[in-house]
Amino acid sequence: MGQSHRPVRQAAVIGSGVMGAAIAGHLANAGIRVTLLDIAPSQLTAEEEKAGLTLDRPEVRRRLAAAAIKKFKSSKPAPLYDPSFASRITPGCLTDDAHKLGEAEWIVEAVTERPDVKKSVLDLVEQHRAPDSIVSTNTSGLSVVALAEGRSESFRKHFLAAHFFNPPRYMKLVELVASPDTDAAALGRLSEVCERQLGKGVVIAKDTPNFIANRVGTYGMLVTLEEMSRFGLSVEEVDALTGPSLGRPKTATFRMLDLVGLDTLLHVVDNVRERSDDPEDASVFARPAVLEQLVAEGRLGEKSGQGFYRKRKPAGGQGRSEIEALSLVTNDYAPATKVSSPIIDGAKAAKGAAAKAQALLAGVWQAPLTASAQAAPRSGDRERSGAGGSATLHAAGASASAAQPAAAPSRSDATAGDAAAP
Repeated sequence: MGQSHRPVRQAAVIGSGVMGAAIAGHLANAGIRVTLLDIAPSQLTAEEEKAGLTLDRPEVRRRLAAAAIKKFKSSKPAPLYDPSFASRITPGCLTDDAHKLGEAEWIVEAVTERPDVKKSVLDLVEQHRAPDSIVSTNTSGLSVVALAEGRSESFRKHFLAAHFFNPPRYMKLVELVASPDTDAAALGRLSEVCERQLGKGVVIAKDTPNFIANRVGTYGMLVTLEEMSRFGLSVEEVDALTGPSLGRPKTATFRMLDLVGLDTLLHVVDNVRERSDDPEDASVFARPAVLEQLVAEGRLGEKSGQGFYRKRKPAGGQGRSEIEALSLVTNDYAPATKVSSPIIDGAKAAKGAAAKAQALLAGVWQAPLTASAQAAPRSGDRERSGAGGSATLHAAGASASAAQPAAAPSRSDATAGDAAAP
């Protein structure tokens, strides 16, 4: 069996944030032993102070990674197939346990989306990695060539981007992005590992700003924010229109943004705008004011406890938490409302993405076509003979008939449909 078909048994993940911890969890799902590394904290928690611990104690220095593993038990959706798989992940401190990188066949860098931070981490990786280990960055769109610049030939041959999507256990796609120096055997092996061990669908992308998915997806996010403002839609209404009714996950738009991190999205937007050589991208990928404000206020999404949504515990701390949604009008939160209409419900009930899109579009066009058919006799010249007038009325009536179900739509349905049309 060739090198590209060898499974990975030991890995290391650097960064125990949302993505790093989740990637470590999915590697553990595949039976891979993982060392999860993060920086040492600079302050003690109240519990640590009460226990008389100091910053130099190993359990304190490994706290961030250990806390991320412990959080698996309460995370939704669950990152692990079985809670016992958490035992396959060993927490560590990047400074103290960097030597363990030498034991890993695959090293995953998953720190914050800043080139300076990533390069600093990769400096440490290069000092401790095994000569034949694969090193990947989970960047969502930074230049692979730039991150590898100035490094040894061995490092460059084994370095590439392996961009997972959140949550890694559930999202099928992984983008692999090589540099001109990446060895074909290293790319081939990691592709096989992602497909055969991790169950992923691998797409080989070019080293362009934000690769493929995030280039398209970021544009879609920005357009959605513009259309939301134009039509005066709420956070809940947008998510109702852009989730399962379109064949997409329940996270839809804003739940997904909270999961990814609002600050991360701004980094991604900046990356396209600053690296693209297309003049139009300067305006297309401008920073949305609403995201800038929320990030400035520390409302980063799930990682900070609030973004476009937040969970609120009931008074007294008893009972189930309540989900609240942000109002962009008041800049405050209120209990999230469930948005429902025959159009959306019909699209959700349809089987398959094509059927869902057909059902949603039929509902979108039903109202204007029905209105056209009803208005045509009043606005057209019924006395005029000839093909022109009669053909116009006939076409409007036939189109409306083709789109019309048993019951006429309500005004609220027409509004929801119109909002989805762009």
